This record gives sequence, structure tokens and C-alpha cells, in this order.
Amino acid sequence: MKLLLLLLLLLTFLLSHETGADEIIGGKESRPHSRPYMAFLNIKRKNSRCNCGGFLIRNDFVMTAAHCAGDSITVKLGAQNVRKREKTWQTIKVKRQFLHPEYNDEKIFNDIMLLKLEKKAKLTRAVNVLPLASRFNSVSPGQKCLAAGWGSTGPNSRGSNTLQEVELTLMNPNDCTRFEYFDRRSELCVGNPKSNKTTFSGDSGGPLVCSGVAQGIVSYGNISAKPPSVFTRIDHYSSWINQILKAN
Repeated sequence: MKLLLLLLLLLTFLLSHETGADEIIGGKESRPHSRPYMAFLNIKRKNSRCNCGGFLIRNDFVMTAAHCAGDSITVKLGAQNVRKREKTWQTIKVKRQFLHPEYNDEKIFNDIMLLKLEKKAKLTRAVNVLPLASRFNSVSPGQKCLAAGWGSTGPNSRGSNTLQEVELTLMNPNDCTRFEYFDRRSELCVGNPKSNKTTFSGDSGGPLVCSGVAQGIVSYGNISAKPPSVFTRIDHYSSWINQILKAN
């Protein structure tokens, strides 16, 4: 039953932006271009299109969730409103997708992917990189962090055109034992269950930023949108990330 709920939620994550994906619940609109690392992903698959979030980690690399992979991906940087063209936009196609070699789409495990861009992004006030977590700056339960994405502000709302953000609390790993495949070594448990603040469908791939550093990647959560939810723990993958970046 738990696996079925997770798979249903994963399917919801991949719905198109127009049908209400990319949801931040209990948050607020971000100040324009205050999150210059944010990337909006337009994903094409054989029979569908969908959107995910992501974040710029080098001028030619974006990090996101592995379940956001597609036949082709176009990255939009420097966007506050993804439906209204701005001078700050930089739209770049993805040259190559690096899914983690042990990604498991059934258990939603090792849910991390690096995207090599066809050309380097121009770093500006509206487009910039986000530092990644290392084992020297790990996080602990109770810490306040920030997640952002383009989407609706409620489970039944349509997607928001403007970037939304929400402050979330890091929880004890034991708070996510309801998820059958939760792994405390490679995943973070995020979001106070007593609050209504959470990421939801389609926010996949967006960063969890703690003290100015990317610590997690939106992966999956409850189909009811009740927190907590599960984020991929970035510092667990430091060796793999560095290997890909050095080789490319």
C-alpha cells in the first residue's frame, strides 16, 4: 500500500505545470530574482511534457531529481514569472543527462541527476550558482531551511506562474519511517507534520537551502500533501558529483 501511494505521488509529480504541478504549499511569493540559482525545467518525453525544478551549481551544470529525466530537457534560468518573458531569462538546452547509476524509480532511491548544459550560463544578478553541501557542513533536526518552486499554493490549485518559497523544518529521520523505503543515510526528512508547509507535486528537483547551502533535492512525499516529505541528501553523493563535474 505504501509503495502504491508513493508511485501515485511520483506520477502526480510529473504532471504538466498547466494541470497543477509544481506546488509550494503554505509559502509566499519570492522577491523577484532573490533566488538566482533556481532553474525551471521543460521536459519532453515520447508522449508527454512536464516540468520540474532544479538549481544551477556551475555555469554549465544544473542539479535536479533523477525522476525528472526525459527525452529532452530545456532549462530556463533567471525567471521570476515563467509565463511572462523577462529580459533576465536565459533558456538553454541540456546536452547530457547524468542520472545516478543506482537510481531506482520504483523505490524512488538515489533520486539525483546532473544536467550538462549546451552552453555556459552568463552569471548575472538574476542568474547565479548555489553552493553544495559537503560532509563538513551537514544539517541537523530542528534547523530551518528554504525550498522554492513554481506552482500552486494548495493541493487543488493551479500552478503559480511566479516563484514561490516556503520555510521548512528539518525533522528527525524517525519522522519519515512511514515511508517504506526511506533511507536516513541518503535522504532527509523535511517538514513539520503539525504545519501545512510543504513541497508537493512537481516541485521535484528543487533545492533545500540551509544557511545558503544546498543540502537536499525535492524527491517525494505523501499523496495527501501532509508533511513531512523526503529530500535527497546531497552530501551523501559528494564523490559522485565531483567525479561528474571534473570529467565534464
